[in-house]
Amino acid sequence: MTVRLALTGFMIMGLCTILKAQERHHSNVHIGFVYPLSTNGVKAASYTNTFSVHALVGVSGSEEGACVSGFTAIVKDTANGFIASGFSNHILHDANGVQLAGFLNTISKKATGLQAAGFANITGSGKGCQAAGFANISSGNVNGVQAAGFVNVAKNVHTQAGGFVNVAHDVKGVQVAGFINKAHKVKGVQLAGFINIADSSDYPIGIINIVKKGEKSIGISIDETLTSLVSFRSGGKRLYGIIGTGYNFKDNEPLYAIEAGMGYHIPLSRYFRVNLEAVSVGLTDFYNGFDSRYALRTFLSMRAGRNLELYLGPTLNYTNYSSGVGEQLVDNYLWQYEWYGDHYGMYIGGTAGVNILF
Repeated sequence: MTVRLALTGFMIMGLCTILKAQERHHSNVHIGFVYPLSTNGVKAASYTNTFSVHALVGVSGSEEGACVSGFTAIVKDTANGFIASGFSNHILHDANGVQLAGFLNTISKKATGLQAAGFANITGSGKGCQAAGFANISSGNVNGVQAAGFVNVAKNVHTQAGGFVNVAHDVKGVQVAGFINKAHKVKGVQLAGFINIADSSDYPIGIINIVKKGEKSIGISIDETLTSLVSFRSGGKRLYGIIGTGYNFKDNEPLYAIEAGMGYHIPLSRYFRVNLEAVSVGLTDFYNGFDSRYALRTFLSMRAGRNLELYLGPTLNYTNYSSGVGEQLVDNYLWQYEWYGDHYGMYIGGTAGVNILF
């Protein structure tokens, strides 16, 4: 009796398997208007299609070739090949190939290939390229490139390019953002229009770089024109950003200063290093005009204790001023000329200062 029950059980299981297999349909061509008005009808979600075309909304189990929809395509399982819709694509498992949407792509699992959307791509993980007019959002890793007009988000990623912000855990390539990059560990370059934030990043390029394992300092300096600046320097072990503000004590009129630039540390020993800096310094009285200076600086730096740094060095300056603002600041030009009321010149100067490191 036990043997009979076992044989009966196996027969039932086999029959269920056969019936289940029969429920999986294949269609070479799937044509429709809006679900379920199509050649696959109400069972469209159980079909695997080689080619699909829908006037408005298409529903399928899987796609293995190409699928084109006027408004939306919904794939319950995997999509391989080319998927394009006027508004959105929704793939509930993996996608391999190209997905193009006028507004939105959503892939629940892994997206491999290219996802391009007018507004956003939302994926589980990715390999390849994601391009969106506004946002790429991935809850997993992206082994490739995310490029968006506003924001990119991923767990671990190779490259992110965002018009405003990029957010990731680990970055193995490059983060480029118009305003801010945020990551945990960066094995590459962070380039931001204003601020980079990371636990570790040796090559952050931005005005402000908040790196937990990097270096930050606040200091005061004075140069050959008696322009005194209070500056904030921040970055990694090598690259750092500079932003500062101050006042000129030489000109007869009050001149206020603002500074921005980048620097690079070259260690010499435990207590000495060379700091190379490229900065822009602007002087203005807020009424008459503006004095712009672009300087290359070479500083010899000495550590005096754990948190104090003293530095001194020459600078090569290119200056341009108008309306007489800054006219009295420099006498020893290497060369100079006038052009329609504007003054241009180049000269050698020097700067000294002190930084408090933290």
